[in-house]
Amino acid sequence: MTDRKGTISVQTGDIFPIIKKWLYSEHDIFLRELVSNSTDAITKRATLGRTENVEIPTGEIKVLVNKEKGTITISDNGVGMTEEEVEKYIAQLAFSGAEEFVQKMKDAGESADIIGKFGLGFYSAFMVADRVEVETLSWKEGSTPTKWSCEGDVDYTFSASDRSEIGTAITLHINEESKEFLGVFKTLDILRKYCDFMPYKIDVIDCEIRKNDKGEEEGPKDYTVNETQPLWKKDPTELKDQDYLDFYKKLYPMDQEPLFWLHLKVDHPFTLEGILYFPKVNPKMPFNEKNLRLYSKQVFVSDNVKNIVPEFLSLLKGTIDSTDIPLNVSRSSLQGDPNVKKISNYVVKKVAESLKKLFNTDREKYERIWSDSGLFVKYGCVSDTKFDEAMRERIIFKNSDDKFVTLPEFKEGIPTEYVEKLGDKVLYFEKDKVDHAVKNQLKEVGLFALEMDEYIDPHFMQHAEMHAVGEQKIQFSSIDSELSNLLESENTNEEDMKIQDLFKKILLGDKKEEDPDALGVEVQKIKGAKTPAYYKVDEQMKRFQKMAQSMGQGETSFPVKKTLVINPSNALIQNALKLHEKGSNEQLVEKLVHYVGDLASISSEGLKNEDKEQFVERSQQLIQDLTSNMNA
Repeated sequence: MTDRKGTISVQTGDIFPIIKKWLYSEHDIFLRELVSNSTDAITKRATLGRTENVEIPTGEIKVLVNKEKGTITISDNGVGMTEEEVEKYIAQLAFSGAEEFVQKMKDAGESADIIGKFGLGFYSAFMVADRVEVETLSWKEGSTPTKWSCEGDVDYTFSASDRSEIGTAITLHINEESKEFLGVFKTLDILRKYCDFMPYKIDVIDCEIRKNDKGEEEGPKDYTVNETQPLWKKDPTELKDQDYLDFYKKLYPMDQEPLFWLHLKVDHPFTLEGILYFPKVNPKMPFNEKNLRLYSKQVFVSDNVKNIVPEFLSLLKGTIDSTDIPLNVSRSSLQGDPNVKKISNYVVKKVAESLKKLFNTDREKYERIWSDSGLFVKYGCVSDTKFDEAMRERIIFKNSDDKFVTLPEFKEGIPTEYVEKLGDKVLYFEKDKVDHAVKNQLKEVGLFALEMDEYIDPHFMQHAEMHAVGEQKIQFSSIDSELSNLLESENTNEEDMKIQDLFKKILLGDKKEEDPDALGVEVQKIKGAKTPAYYKVDEQMKRFQKMAQSMGQGETSFPVKKTLVINPSNALIQNALKLHEKGSNEQLVEKLVHYVGDLASISSEGLKNEDKEQFVERSQQLIQDLTSNMNA
């Protein structure tokens, strides 16, 4: 045939420069677009073959990288096209919305994600190529091959082709700015990122001829890119645990084994397949938002699911594949897409059902993995109402008896004589900041407080107090603030008040107890108390400080008033008072009083760095004074 020239019928003549400008930020996506087109062509041929009862070859895609010629060719054995179809689908339909596209880009700004819109996926090739050639042979009987070429403007040329195999080959003549794509391993990396689970075999062929150590020529060299049937496409009943673990290792080679997983399969009212893994979560490590991978028909779409699925689900890892997730669309569009919303709700529901099933059928395993899964579950309750309703009564805490209990189980375990005193309150203590003496006093009477961490639990406690599930309201209260309410055995007397006055005089100095930063001092007779004193903190002030810290403010921005609660029956306290009343060694009395305060600090959250040196110095002086008196 003789060459035939044509012009893309658009009034916007500068469409190609605009494409290059607006698409350049994601220039490696051209490979995904062209390989996806090949996949669709193979699928279409397979469908037509079944319809017409025609045997067709196994679908395959080849990506030839020819560094010497400066070309990349994407070749498939799909349905192919006639010259009329090339003109229709590439030269006309692809630009039917060109003017709208240009206007949208002017309105949206440079950050807009527009690959694939207006039929422009094929033209992403011009981000990296000066010239693009399409050679194709339709599967229709009697078709002749044709070649279409375009040099990045609105003019194109049809010419004869000697292609003999049904399918299409697209050759990109790579421009100077994009020579990096002629590196075969660069191409492999891109394809393995986007096309790792495409349904048809993809081979990358390095066309470069090299000489080996013996001077013999070697090449071309083939590399297989993908696994054509990913695990999520398989029947879960035919899979073993090791299959899931091996797949996880393939996706996340540096991770530890996941805790457990959930295989998703649904075809109504939307299509969805995937595998969600519950990974081990380290709350001290930075949060990685790129854990879940979204696919559309096995084509990678994105690993940034923020604003697409509930934020707490992004703690999970794995894959979600759905034909109802558009391949080329912005995250903002996905967020408002009704199918994506349904998928998101479904995934939340299935995750909750999976956890509920584990709780009900294997409580031992549920407890065993809780140190890793608890952060995710609590985060989900705080951030998603439906998930909260499903999981609130299955949130578990380790108690002071080193056993896991739910909130209802905690309430059920309260001894009868303390039910009225506690009311709606749930006793808790902060991990690594608890006064063990206080905790053990409550244990002795059958009150087992719940252990709370400093990461998610402050948020969960506040959420649970403000949003009751069912009719049961709860209020969390720390053990130090509730000890006297629960275990105070008798009223204080005049002798006890002398102790209080002594401690106030020495510890407060010139400060008034009403001052915000001044230490509070109380004397209380607590049932079973063995230690000389403990610190208690106002619950609401502690919460405000935690809130301030979560907002990036230090402890000093919201100081918490502490109260030293003294046990007047303790022998050390009694001796300090007697020594004071004798009036013979006030310096020793002062050291004893400060030492009692230091012991209370050490027993709870510990001494601050600036107080440790003073404590050591005071301890040495105290021991020296006491041993000197013994020798006197």
